[in-house]
Amino acid sequence: MLSSIEVKFIKQLEVGKKYLLKDAADIANLSLDAAKKAAMLLQQKGYLKIYETKEISYKLTEDGEKFLEEGFPEEKLLNLLEKTKDVEELKRTMGEDFSIAVSWLKKKGSVEIKDGKIFLLSRPKIPEKDVLKTVKEKGKVDEKFVEILKKRKLIEEVENKFFEVEILKKPSIIEDYIVEVTPELILSGAWRDKKFLAYDVRVQSKDVYGGKIHPYERIIRECRKIFLEMGFKEIKGHYVQTAFWNFDSLFQPQDHPARDMQDTFYLDKYVDLDEKLAEKVKIAHEKGVAGSTGWGGIWSLEKAKQLVMRTHTTTITIHYLARNPNPPQKAFCIDRVYRREAIDATHLPEFDQLEGVVLDEKVGFKHLLGLLKEFFAKMGFEEVRFRPGYFPYTEPSVEPEVYVDEIGWIELGGAGIFRKEVTEPLGIKGKVLAWGLGIGRLAMLKLGLKDLRKLYLPDLGWLRNARVRT
Repeated sequence: MLSSIEVKFIKQLEVGKKYLLKDAADIANLSLDAAKKAAMLLQQKGYLKIYETKEISYKLTEDGEKFLEEGFPEEKLLNLLEKTKDVEELKRTMGEDFSIAVSWLKKKGSVEIKDGKIFLLSRPKIPEKDVLKTVKEKGKVDEKFVEILKKRKLIEEVENKFFEVEILKKPSIIEDYIVEVTPELILSGAWRDKKFLAYDVRVQSKDVYGGKIHPYERIIRECRKIFLEMGFKEIKGHYVQTAFWNFDSLFQPQDHPARDMQDTFYLDKYVDLDEKLAEKVKIAHEKGVAGSTGWGGIWSLEKAKQLVMRTHTTTITIHYLARNPNPPQKAFCIDRVYRREAIDATHLPEFDQLEGVVLDEKVGFKHLLGLLKEFFAKMGFEEVRFRPGYFPYTEPSVEPEVYVDEIGWIELGGAGIFRKEVTEPLGIKGKVLAWGLGIGRLAMLKLGLKDLRKLYLPDLGWLRNARVRT
């Protein structure tokens, strides 16, 4: 059984004769795409054969266009030799073209250089210019010039594909079946004398991939939605921060390993700080506050002034609290951070963090654990536990873990209550619950990935088939 385009195509063509597909489409009064589809269907049914032929033509490169319009370097040099033979003067006049011109004229035995001067031995013909004209007009090149012009990068090959069709036989009865029912067909009544093409419902339909949000972006939005629904305010900040806000304000000692070049991208630039605020932080580091002894040693203001690519988004939340020191405050930040990490399946030099803080008078450790447990539960993790941890700016500190089938317990970040050495120098009143979570690792678990890099690769197969969660 033939479809209407197959019938229309095969009716008009002769058996045993070859046609260019474009010519066959014109004869059958079909578009080229429709003719190609009809030909492929007819070939599958044994009525037709498709032949693919290739033809090489040539086109001018950018240099080829330039040489054709402005002349070959050899031509320019030959013209200039009528005015001067001084090599240095010619170099200044022609620039890079001088070396090209001399090289090709020497190959033709037309010039020689002696005692800083260039002498013309014979005036050569330059047939290549006429060849370039032919290439531009007809796409053809005399065979003896092909290699020369390709070597000079003046022309490049263009491969053209042509399709020919040959009718091998025609069905004994050619019936024109209706493939598509249109309003015109119904109104005219023409359908009454036609047969309808049967459809095989078992044939696999074509996959349709609609537009959708990237799976990773969807998870980021889900995290944002949860915290906004819990009454938090979203905050943002600059990628580049001072070492003061990235490290010192968080009571991280200036000789801490995390501040070394191995972990941090330092910029060769320094900015001024609020000296009064810096002095309070200096005291906390050198002598301590609220009964602590500090880290001792000498705190360097110059080191605190240096700019860095932020290593965590805690620098954004602590800066926010310094500007909004009075409780209650609830804020979170989802943004990119940077570290000098070797790239592998679980580490990247830039990644996203989810940071959050709660500032209030009557909050404690149990509230922090409850808040995090609620967040993970909303993200679909039923089993959550907390393991004691250590961070320079929180005490007590924990590392939240979630249980994943077939993997086990996975750590997803760090959390704790800001130490007095952090809050008092900045004038923050009350207790601060703080946490930082790696969204990339969270996304890996949610999406069932084993390699963090896949979140950023343009893998269309994975993106098309990634399940859309509602």
